[in-house]
Amino acid sequence: MLKINMFSTADKVKGQGVGSAYLELIKMLNKHFPKEFDISINKHGAADVTHYHTINLGYYFSTFSKKRGRKVGYVHFLPETLDGSLKLPAFFKFFFYKYVIAFYKRMDHIVVVNPTFIPKLEQYGIPKNKITYIPNFVSKKEFYPVSIQNKSNLRNDYGYSNSKFTIFGVGQIQTRKGILDFVKLAKLNPDMQFIWAGGFSFGKITDGYKELKQIVDDPPQNLSFPGIVSRDKLVDYYNMSDVFLLPSYNELFPMSVLEAFSCGKPVILRNLLLYKKIIDGYYVSFNNLEELNNEIKSLNLDNKKIHDLHELSLKASDYYSEEHLASIWHDFYINQSKEG
Repeated sequence: MLKINMFSTADKVKGQGVGSAYLELIKMLNKHFPKEFDISINKHGAADVTHYHTINLGYYFSTFSKKRGRKVGYVHFLPETLDGSLKLPAFFKFFFYKYVIAFYKRMDHIVVVNPTFIPKLEQYGIPKNKITYIPNFVSKKEFYPVSIQNKSNLRNDYGYSNSKFTIFGVGQIQTRKGILDFVKLAKLNPDMQFIWAGGFSFGKITDGYKELKQIVDDPPQNLSFPGIVSRDKLVDYYNMSDVFLLPSYNELFPMSVLEAFSCGKPVILRNLLLYKKIIDGYYVSFNNLEELNNEIKSLNLDNKKIHDLHELSLKASDYYSEEHLASIWHDFYINQSKEG
């Protein structure tokens, strides 16, 4: 059996897409390849492949051990993508950003969830032949569409109106997530109901914390913040909604979009280069609040467009399904072990 050791603390901070992606990968490998891969987590024994999901300092020192085998780094972010997420002192920010790249350079191979990262990593001095793009995925057993009756039942159970058009968003409450536009949209549409699931995973160092905390504590009447929702309940929120909206200004490869696709929800996203690279044609895009507001009003009145987007989401979910990505990860680990 191929011995693969995972180094990760991604699941220790709730509400992170990185943690969700990590947990999905572990479940998938154990399910599909129990007789081929011997998976261990945070063990310091010998391994054929060591896969680093987070960049802890202790993990960096472990890369100098000959027991690590082939060292694979998972790149969920670059220094510049942290801007708008965390508010760090300038001196700490400088050294931390240097450390991030130093960690990536310690790897024998890099996996990116975002293809637009590849040329940026090359600029940091990491050769293109050491980088592989493998997208995130979600399990259809965990995220799935429900019937109209079940949708109604869920709204009743959670205390939401069955007669109002409902917009759902999810993610850490950060400025870069476009939360302020989400709030403005709610104010422009008092006849609709808005829900944002997520919290301040990094507390007061979250960029824009003070302003955002005031909004969460006293939101518009038609906007609710249920906080960080566990993954087993998150599917209910997707299915209660009519559309999924992620107004982020800067994204990596959001698990939430894949979860929405898997639930068959129409998806609305800001017009970002990343999305064009990976899911072009499967969502509605907007450039500013005015366009977003017009799209929301249009969808509210157009059942056919809602249905067509529902079908597109299910089609997209087939590509980013567990079954499809399982074979890709299998071949990747096998090839890495041969390189080691």
